Amino acid sequence: METRSGERYSRQTLFGPIGSGGQQALERACVAVIGCGALGSAIAETLTRAGVGELHLVDRDYVEWSNLQRQQLFTESDAERMMPKVEAARKRLLDIRSDLKLHTHFDDLDVPLMRRLASTCSLIMDATDNFETRLLIGDAALEAGIPWIYGACVGSSGTVFPFVPERSACFRCLLPTLPTASDTCDTAGIIAPAVQVTAAMQCAEALKWLSGNADALLTKVHHFDLWSGTRIDVGIARIRRADCPSCGPNPTFPALARTARPAYAALCGRDTVQVLPDPARPLTLDDAERIGRRIGENLRRTPHFVQFHALGARFILFVNGRLLIHGTGSVDEGRSLHRKVFG
Repeated sequence: METRSGERYSRQTLFGPIGSGGQQALERACVAVIGCGALGSAIAETLTRAGVGELHLVDRDYVEWSNLQRQQLFTESDAERMMPKVEAARKRLLDIRSDLKLHTHFDDLDVPLMRRLASTCSLIMDATDNFETRLLIGDAALEAGIPWIYGACVGSSGTVFPFVPERSACFRCLLPTLPTASDTCDTAGIIAPAVQVTAAMQCAEALKWLSGNADALLTKVHHFDLWSGTRIDVGIARIRRADCPSCGPNPTFPALARTARPAYAALCGRDTVQVLPDPARPLTLDDAERIGRRIGENLRRTPHFVQFHALGARFILFVNGRLLIHGTGSVDEGRSLHRKVFG
């Protein structure tokens, strides 16, 4: 096994800045990948192949046909079976490397889980699609004193930056007020090369940090557009806020102060409302199947979820009690549909 390991990473250890010492550091590392869609699946595969010892994958979604154009870990079979992305990724990643220590979290990212990951891992990889989650990642990373690597892409463009405590402004400094709207893959589209370049750059930053080459990390936010062939690097050190509640001298980490997630939330660009489980009234797959047979149509049950159509919407209840209502982007309408169907 030792010989096989040496052969496996021989081309990577030949690269001077990594060498055998850097490779050993990679094998000791633990990395959390938040999101297992386009960026997350590419990042997870690259870090697995690079020999990172332990990975945590977090994602709340399942594989859809529209994912296959750019989400490289998934297949038509995964989309047909509507497999949870983290479980489809698990199978593929362990086929790639059987000695990978892999942990999957098929759930919405909340404060306790984010804190637990930040206290366990040496690096956090951002593969999310919304500002609120990135603020949570940023505050948890600052509290734990570890870096996280921001990545975002849409259309033909992408942006990458490694946020390292004490080395630059933090994510909250860049966004003192959250934008009310922004382009997403569901509204503006995306080409796969933009995903691959963004993920590749994020992984390059990860390899630098994990192999002991922190001095080589990017010091400016890098933005590129593959269609126009343009790029720009923007320094952010000067916009660091002295009174920032995340990276200032007296941090309060506002994103970690949330005591509970909202029960109802519209998913960005998805025309979908998510309903989180109520501990006082948990719903089971048997409950959903019974209701679907009584008032719905196109009922489908798998070990992971029950799906049916009713009242002009598509309902998917997952085994952990989380519910998606497809066909509305309105929280009020989603709440109404939830109550009409489940009481």
